[in-house]
Amino acid sequence: MPVQRLNHAVLYVRDVERSVAFYREALGFEVVMSMPGAAFLQAGGSTNDHDLGLFQIGEQAGPSAAGRSTVGLYHLAWEVDTLEELRRIAVRLSGLGSLAGASDHSTTKALYAKDPDGLEFEVSWLVPASLITEDVRRGRESIRPLDLDAEIERYGATTRGGVGVSFA
Repeated sequence: MPVQRLNHAVLYVRDVERSVAFYREALGFEVVMSMPGAAFLQAGGSTNDHDLGLFQIGEQAGPSAAGRSTVGLYHLAWEVDTLEELRRIAVRLSGLGSLAGASDHSTTKALYAKDPDGLEFEVSWLVPASLITEDVRRGRESIRPLDLDAEIERYGATTRGGVGVSFA
């Protein structure tokens, strides 16, 4: 049987307590287990044992050079079920000073943010497969700034996003 999906991610952070507080505040994650220097968090709607592991390496740690001078992970992407939730998180991330950008990838509406260690992550809503037209598919050829109000008008604030959207 092939791989089904990403189950969880693990990040090295400078201060685990600070990172736990951030992910709780920003995305509503809850701690399911912790020990000195480590914490395991679960997203509100998740059935995973944990979705995010955090391991503390200390304040002396330098910034990640991934993508600038070394290879490495660019970002993690967390999915929300409605555009209303995406807007709520956009407001929260903006208030925390973490929102770094917002893009319209046609089939995906995405927010980009940085955690306290400068690690980038994405929060996205996927257009339901039943609403992906040929025009929407063609729109994937370019990335545009996200106009969340226009997308809510187009798709509705509470339309449930498409899990596992096919791009064929």
